[in-house]
Amino acid sequence: MEAHEIIRCRGHPLVLGTHPTTFEVTCEEHLSENGNCIIGVAADKGCSGLSAAFRTALAHDDAILVTRLSAGNTEVEVRSRGSAHLTLDHPTDLVWRRSTFTCGRTIGICSDYVAATLPRDLVAALKKGSEMTVTLTVTRPD
Repeated sequence: MEAHEIIRCRGHPLVLGTHPTTFEVTCEEHLSENGNCIIGVAADKGCSGLSAAFRTALAHDDAILVTRLSAGNTEVEVRSRGSAHLTLDHPTDLVWRRSTFTCGRTIGICSDYVAATLPRDLVAALKKGSEMTVTLTVTRPD
């Protein structure tokens, strides 16, 4: 089983990309210096806006999530896991976590990248306000 989603968002002058355990994309337009995990604002959907098929596929312990972040001339592929504990019901936020913690904002756990480890070229492009495309692919064994 495989499902796809595309999210469009943009950077912001206050993107820091320094959080050691997560990164986040939000539908919110504004960002403060405290939001050091937020790398994208003005997203066209949050967790609850993902298709039912995508949310169903991701909400299993054997689900693998591949997230492709593209901004400026930089692209990075983030690998995460899904979980039966994901509710994916937050209206504005999507959070990728290094840990296994889940809440309504969590889209991926055990992520191999967090804000602090993302390529600095990507963070620099987002700090300049570049558009970012977030391509999500979830797969599960049949």
